[in-house]
Amino acid sequence: MKKIIFTLSITTIALTSCTSNQKENNLESLDKKSAREVTLKTIVAGDSILHITSQSIWVNGELLTQKTDTIKTTKAINDWGATEPISLEKVPIYVTVE
Repeated sequence: MKKIIFTLSITTIALTSCTSNQKENNLESLDKKSAREVTLKTIVAGDSILHITSQSIWVNGELLTQKTDTIKTTKAINDWGATEPISLEKVPIYVTVE
């Protein structure tokens, strides 16, 4: 009897967690009445890495301004005493929002 109750309770919990609809708020569905959208991209081009930041600002439902900035860095650096260059392709990106 205890095994049946345990099995039923686990099944109920599993079904409840699978069927619960949590509302996801994707960027595509956000209201752009008054918003700022910032997109970060990293592109490797030859021996350089391009860090591209694009911004779009909406005010009262209208696109107010758009701007794209690109920072170019080297793909690998030579450190003193290192036998091979150190790759910068996997360096994390940190973002500060004010």
